[in-house]
Amino acid sequence: MMNSSSIRRWAADAAIAAAVAGAQVAAWVAASAHHGQHRPVLAGNLLLVVGAAALLFRRRYPVPVLAVALAVALAGAAAGSAPWGVPIAWFVLVAAFVNAVLFRKRVAAIAALVAGYLFSVWPPWLIGTRGHTSAAFALGLLAGLITLLSAAELIRARRQRAVAVAQRQEEAARRRAMQERLAIARDLHDVVAHNISVINVQANTALHLMDRQPERARAALTAIHEVSRQALGELRSVLGVLRADGTDLPLVPSPGLNRLGELAAHARAAGITVRLEQDGTSRPVPAGVETAAYRIVQEALTNTVRHSGGSTATVYLRYDADALTIAVEDDGRAVHPPREVSREGNGVAGMAERARALGGTLDAGPGPGGGFRVLARLPAPPATPTSTPSPTPSPT
Repeated sequence: MMNSSSIRRWAADAAIAAAVAGAQVAAWVAASAHHGQHRPVLAGNLLLVVGAAALLFRRRYPVPVLAVALAVALAGAAAGSAPWGVPIAWFVLVAAFVNAVLFRKRVAAIAALVAGYLFSVWPPWLIGTRGHTSAAFALGLLAGLITLLSAAELIRARRQRAVAVAQRQEEAARRRAMQERLAIARDLHDVVAHNISVINVQANTALHLMDRQPERARAALTAIHEVSRQALGELRSVLGVLRADGTDLPLVPSPGLNRLGELAAHARAAGITVRLEQDGTSRPVPAGVETAAYRIVQEALTNTVRHSGGSTATVYLRYDADALTIAVEDDGRAVHPPREVSREGNGVAGMAERARALGGTLDAGPGPGGGFRVLARLPAPPATPTSTPSPTPSPT
């Protein structure tokens, strides 16, 4: 059963065959009036049918279709009294010739041109003599065939360029889709890893203190409730992007630097004291840079909560004229996260991937004073604010 694409191709081929058949009928009528013949003979009818029907198979068999068209054209010309014969079958030959060139069957196409030319001027060594083809006709026919070949090559070249442009656009669309999927996957990882880590720590605290210190257990459960609420909101945002059909919606959620206080509060709820420090005047930065900075801080604090074993962390921002520097340092073990979380798209690798995507750099390893440090530098040319500037995080 043919699909819609096959049906469209067959419809296009049928339309071409019908157009060629119509042109041949018009030529037959004109030639018949000129020669005093009022209706076509049976042989002419057969030539019309065979020539037009052959074009229905032009896509799959361009060379056989060209051979059939050449045979039909030569038979039609042989039936006439002039070298060109009654001009009913040359139309299908032109169509089959152009089709062969489009499908890069140049050898067969040129061979058909040569055969048609030699048939029209045969014998070529008698061109210009009395009773044979004139030199003017032979030269004019040669120029016409060369023009036909050039036009077919031009059509082929333009078609190839159009196909190449369409392929490049399709490839660019695939790359954009892949980048969008990777961006959403990174966001999902950051949202889930950060919030689940905090929830896990708080759940353990609540379990241990449930009987001895119920008020602290209540506070831990309250923190779980708040963190899970925020996590659900971010997950809904990500899933909403996946479901949305609108083209003007953001590709990924865009949390900003104004939410660093929330990250610090989550880490404090998990037992890590977080200080926010800033150097330079806060200014608007491109949305992609702001989102990447937020996610890098989020992942670094998540690793601190899960793997460092320390009690304090410092988040440091520095605004330069053309860059934003982010440093997250803790006082825990100098080597974390463990090797298994640094696969592509997770942990340190995910942070580095975000930085590289913006043309920046990221280093992660032991800090100069001990502990673990994540240091990122992101290009941040001045951006025109499209909304209220993010408030400066206040040191804690």
